[in-house]
Amino acid sequence: MAKKPATYADLEALPDHVVGEIVAGELYASPRPTMRHSAVSSRLGGELMNPFARGRGGPGGWLLLDEPELHVGEDVLVPDLAGWRSERMPHVPDLAATSLAPDWVCEVLSPSTQKLDREAKLPVYAREGVRHVWLMDPRTLTLEVFGLSEGRYTLLLMHTGTAPVRAEPFDAMELDLPFIWDAQ
Repeated sequence: MAKKPATYADLEALPDHVVGEIVAGELYASPRPTMRHSAVSSRLGGELMNPFARGRGGPGGWLLLDEPELHVGEDVLVPDLAGWRSERMPHVPDLAATSLAPDWVCEVLSPSTQKLDREAKLPVYAREGVRHVWLMDPRTLTLEVFGLSEGRYTLLLMHTGTAPVRAEPFDAMELDLPFIWDAQ
């Protein structure tokens, strides 16, 4: 007997202490992120906010959100961070979720979500035309930057360590990785 695809009602039935997503009809329930995971995500968002969302000391032109709920096709995804170019999403909609795929997403990897992020969610992001995906691993201090080309991701940058780095699509400034990794 075929397994029934997960529904949004299945997501709503999950306890508050998990993050629920549906990918290819399968329900994924991940534990809330660790404090280190949250710190990396928050610090990265903070680094990008002034120059890219507010245009202070940088080009502006982006709307950046923490953990937005994306309804793309039959899938429901919650990336750690996502960004839309302002011409595609000029302001934050007053909605619980959006079906407009971002231009950029960042997933902070953890042991419990690494396989989901790499194997299940990356193909959905490619299908939906997300132009850049960052995978950040706080355990190995690694940033992987992928760019979409002809419907597939290619690795544009693999950076390990705490040296500052420039990474597409936010390469107009250097990222302060010692601060982001909390390795100062």
